[in-house]
Amino acid sequence: MALALAFGLTAAVPASAHVAVDEVVAAPVPMPRARARMNARVFDTVWNTVRRQYYDPGLHGVDWHQARGTYRPMALAATDDRLLYRAIGQMLDLLDDQHAGAISPAMARRQDVARTRRAVMGVVLSRETSDVWRVDTVRAGSPAEEAGIQPGWRLQSVDGQSWGVDFAVEDGRPLRLDLTDEAGALHTVTVVPREMEPIPAFSLDDSRPGVVVLRAEGFEPGLGRWLGEQLARLSPETDVILDLRGNPGGLLLEADATLSCFLPARQDWATRISRSGRPVTLSVMPGCGPLQAPIANDVALLVDGNSRSAAELTPAALQEAGRALVIGEHTAGAVLISQDMRLPDGGRLTLSRADYITSGGVRLEKNGVEPDIVARRSTEDLRAGRDPALDAAIHALAQPDAVQRAQAAARRPDL
Repeated sequence: MALALAFGLTAAVPASAHVAVDEVVAAPVPMPRARARMNARVFDTVWNTVRRQYYDPGLHGVDWHQARGTYRPMALAATDDRLLYRAIGQMLDLLDDQHAGAISPAMARRQDVARTRRAVMGVVLSRETSDVWRVDTVRAGSPAEEAGIQPGWRLQSVDGQSWGVDFAVEDGRPLRLDLTDEAGALHTVTVVPREMEPIPAFSLDDSRPGVVVLRAEGFEPGLGRWLGEQLARLSPETDVILDLRGNPGGLLLEADATLSCFLPARQDWATRISRSGRPVTLSVMPGCGPLQAPIANDVALLVDGNSRSAAELTPAALQEAGRALVIGEHTAGAVLISQDMRLPDGGRLTLSRADYITSGGVRLEKNGVEPDIVARRSTEDLRAGRDPALDAAIHALAQPDAVQRAQAAARRPDL
């Protein structure tokens, strides 16, 4: 399961495992029965939920009973959440579904406080392997920036251990990070987390004449209403750029509300196919805040390889409708409709409950959205503060035939 997270949220600290060579090592302490019982409850809840509720009753051909036999003993023997959720994660990975995943109670708590003031280091990480994470962005003015951490570096360890669900990020408590750069050179830095205000879920940049850039960090509650409030203030001549880069998706309801800002009510935009195989047509419903009708302004959407789920559904629908240009990089292709459920220990299971087909008959899962204009933002661009995709969007919308080109893109035979 591909994960991205804001590095700097609260978790429990694992005990040190260093032992001197001449130290007498005590016999292993039996795992408490309560731990083993909870491990079993968590694992069995995940396994049974997948078996009964996963959108594909065939489970993509995975022998789910064999998977249980392989991973349940590992889960029951886990002495901490890291080992438990690693075993569960390895089992869910068999589904080859980026939406299928489970997070520990500590990580669930971190997600729950993502929009609150808290101690942070100021980097966003994407997992490359089970133990290696790539630094995607470094927050301006953060402890990470002050320590010299650069986008594109890979986090190898924190205080000598691989980053995982058990680390605490506490205000004022130093952490030692081992990172490698693109050339493989090791950088060991000490970062002292401190409290910072949260990054807003939605933000507006109107610093450029004739253009407004609306950024959504996720399809979180209130997005449609917020968009409507911002768009209602614009003149018809103002170009609109909706930045969905790095957006992991979120609520399908907010995706529909976003589309209602640009498409007429009751226009079909997708088909949802549940476990039963019954298709349900999704049509645009009013939800764009104070707007009584969709805006007519020229629109572009920015996407990248970390635009997922609802952040792919939305540009795909607007692209097919000829309503907007899509600019940036190919999206992730993680477009199944999923739901979360709480696990017995406070962790969280995310599971795909339905497939999704665009109104044009395209299945975006594993395929993603192809931009109308490809504009990649390199690591060097990030470090230098350059934004080729945004520049390309501004330039494209300034052309007199921007809408016509969007409509032509919607008629492409490869869609």
